[in-house]
This record gives sequence, C-alpha cells and structure tokens, in this order.
Amino acid sequence: MNVLIDTDVLIDLALGRTPHDEPAAHLVDALERRRASGFLAWHSASNFYYLVAPKRGNDAARAFLLDLAQFVEIAPTTTESIRQAGRLKLRDFEDAMQVAAAMACGADLIATRNHRDYAGAPIRAAAPGEVLKILT
Repeated sequence: MNVLIDTDVLIDLALGRTPHDEPAAHLVDALERRRASGFLAWHSASNFYYLVAPKRGNDAARAFLLDLAQFVEIAPTTTESIRQAGRLKLRDFEDAMQVAAAMACGADLIATRNHRDYAGAPIRAAAPGEVLKILT
C-alpha cells in the first residue's frame, strides 16, 4: 500500500501539536517499519521547513526531513502534475497539489488531518489514526 503524507501530519509531529502528534508519530513509525510505502509531495518538504524552522531551528527542521527521507520517498511529479492539480475540483489548490502528487506515486491513501478538504478527490484521504487501522 502507498500512502502520501500531507504536510500537516508532519508538522503535528515535529511541533508536538497535541492531540494530533501521537497518531502522526505512530503513522510515521509504521512507515519506517515498512508497513506501507510512504511518500511526500516535493512542495511539502519546503512548506514543512518554512513552517517548522522558525520554531525548532533550521538544523532541527533539516534533520527531521533528512531522517524522514531514509524511509519516505518524494512523489515523482512533473509539469503535468501541476496541470492535473489545476483540473481537480478542490477548493484549496495546495490540497489539489497533494492529490496530484498522490496520483503520481500511485498512492492508495492520503494521510491528513484535514481529510474533509479532500472531498471529491480521486484518492481517499483519511486521518493518521484511520490510516493506521487500515494498515493493521
């Protein structure tokens, strides 16, 4: 199973945002143990760094991403992916970009805390805790 991790899940984990950090940590642990293949949209890495570095420091934000890259791949997106995102009927274009990245890597699920924002997406979005239940 392939799972694309939305940026919010990683930020919850890195910044310890309770109560969301615990399910995020369990999901990332499951991906590290290869219970599924994990993917990240390219733009999520820069968004994560931009939002986490001011609170945790540049080195910590960078280290988090590099540690994650030991077992999570970047979705192989292209110019067509951004066009595809533009054709999706989602209110938030960044969410559409996540879906396009999920499509590019063959994701079965998008792990996100904001799963309602993905209504109408061609790939199911679910909260990290729900994704964990599916993986077990």
